[in-house]
Parts: sequence; C-alpha cells; structure tokens
Amino acid sequence: MSEQNGNLLSVKNLRTYFETEDGTVRAVDGISFDLKRGETLGIVGESGSGKSVTNLSIIRLIPSPPGKIVSGEVLFHGEDIMSLTQEEVRRIRGKRISMIFQDPMTSLNPFMRISKQLMEITELHLGHTREQAYEHAVKMLETVGIPEARARANDYPHEFSGGMRQRVMIAMALSCEPELLIADEPTTALDVTIQAQILELIRKLKEETGTSVILITHDLGVVAGMTDDIIVMYAGKIFEQAPTTELFAAPGNPYTKGLLKSVPDPADDEGAELYQIPGLPPDVAHLSPNQCPFAERCYRAEDICRREFPPFVQLNAEHFSLCHFAEEVYADSRAGRGDAPAGTTQGGDGR
Repeated sequence: MSEQNGNLLSVKNLRTYFETEDGTVRAVDGISFDLKRGETLGIVGESGSGKSVTNLSIIRLIPSPPGKIVSGEVLFHGEDIMSLTQEEVRRIRGKRISMIFQDPMTSLNPFMRISKQLMEITELHLGHTREQAYEHAVKMLETVGIPEARARANDYPHEFSGGMRQRVMIAMALSCEPELLIADEPTTALDVTIQAQILELIRKLKEETGTSVILITHDLGVVAGMTDDIIVMYAGKIFEQAPTTELFAAPGNPYTKGLLKSVPDPADDEGAELYQIPGLPPDVAHLSPNQCPFAERCYRAEDICRREFPPFVQLNAEHFSLCHFAEEVYADSRAGRGDAPAGTTQGGDGR
C-alpha cells in the first residue's frame, strides 16, 4: 500500500532472523501491517514474541551479526527504508522516526548531562547552534513536565527518578517533531501512577503534534484506551489484527483470549485466582513449519493444529486471525461464549 491510501507506514512481509549456536531464530517471520497518519497502533504479546525486533527492524537497528533483516519492505511515505543507504537512514532516524527505548537508564549516557544529550539531537538534525540547542532542550523538558526544567537540565541521569528519566526519553524522541513515534514498553518498571502519567503524556503530545504512534507492550490493559488498532504477536508472527474496540469486544484467536483473561479484573472476588496461559512460549529456533506454534498451549487445539500451519482468516473488513478455528472462536466471542477454562495454571495443557 502507498501513502495515497492514507498510510504513513506500510510494512510488508518483514523477516528478521538471528543466527545462534542453537540454530536460526526467526524473531520476526513474515509480518505485514499499515499505520495511518495520526493514528496509534498497539503491538502486544508475551516477551519474546517479536514486538521489539519488529520495530528495531523498521528503523534498521538490528545488530549484525548475529541479526539480519532477511526480506521485506518498510515503506515510509512510500519510500522503502530497506533500500536506503545507512546515511539516508540516519537522516530519518531520530528526526522523522523516533523511538522511546525500553529502559531509560541504559539508553541515557550516565556520564553526560541531560541537556547535552538533548542538545546533540537538534544540533545534528535541525542545525541548531549550541545556544539554540540548549534553549530547545529546556523547552522540551518543560513540555514533558519536568519541574524547574532549566535548573534540572544540567543534572545527570542518576539524579532523576525512573518516571522522570522516562520523561527525558520522551523529550529526546519528540525534539525534532517526528512524524512517527515508536514507544517500546514505555511504562516498564514504573509504578501504576507513573505509568498512567506517562501514557497520558504520550497521548497529549500525539494530539498536539499529530504524530503517529506505535505502542509496544505485553499488557493489553495499557493499550485499551490508547490505540486505534492492535496487532497481537506470537512466535514472530501476527496472530490477530483488528481495530482496538473490535478486538476487545470479540477476539478471534485463542491466544488473544488468553491474554485478555490474564488482565486482572477489579470486579473479581478477593482471592480469585489470576488466569495464566498454560505452558511457556516456544523456542523459535526449533519451530515446526507444519503446526501452529501456539498448539501446545491452546485450549482449542485439535489434531489439525499439530499437522498444518493455520491460515490467516479474514473475519470482517479489518479483523484477521491466524487460527484454524478463527471463525468459531470469533462467533463464540460475539455470543459471549467459549472462554478459556477458568483457573488454568501455568504448565497445564489448558484443554
């Protein structure tokens, strides 16, 4: 698809593999999606599902070796990022596409003042003088809610709390007013109150600037009120793709239903057992191409799931699910039936 369809970004058949001693890890294995201008896309799934690798691939930050983007297109404004030179990609990365990384303490240089780290970005991409860059850095810190920003600008990262460091990362990511912001687990390791503040900050800045956002998380609860569309990933593949309201109302994949059931419900009785998807995520270096990678953990699995890789079923105009029984699961969800068994614990067969 092209920009004429209203898409800022189109990812087509993206594959990123890592060569390891245990074999080839297909971390991202043939995924495709579109992101429209001004919209927010959520990418969810358990740890190791390929969420972060997908977005590092988009901005070509995969370490090589051991990683390699094997195939696919990433069309930004209709131009394939995969075909650009490293210098051309550097002119896009940080300016037109920015990323908030998962852990601000390891992303910020502990030996450099916050102001210097912010100044480097605008000096490089916007051609600011030292004075202009410093004033812009203070302005961005004020924008993201750092109190006494001018005084705090010359502090070091360790002098900020976790939530404040995350705000600094957001300030850095937004310094050049990017068209696309990728937020990789922006609330990891933050307490619930700070999580809410960070998510609200991203939402507010998106509305003010018109920036498109990709929000990566393992928590469906985080994306519930933040996104327009959701992609559910598992074992390097897209398992379900739908508008956010549609996916929450009527999931069409057993894996998605398991993730939804794993979100704590305030209405549950005190002491109620929290549902867990049984088993563990698969070893993606040794996946069989002839079965569903979720089959051994799935409450709905049958023999066909262990013999044939599932089709990507279109449930309606914008809703797709990778499952042999997608239509049945979707129909049960719409009818309010067919939930995964209550109280299943990790390690059980779930069926």
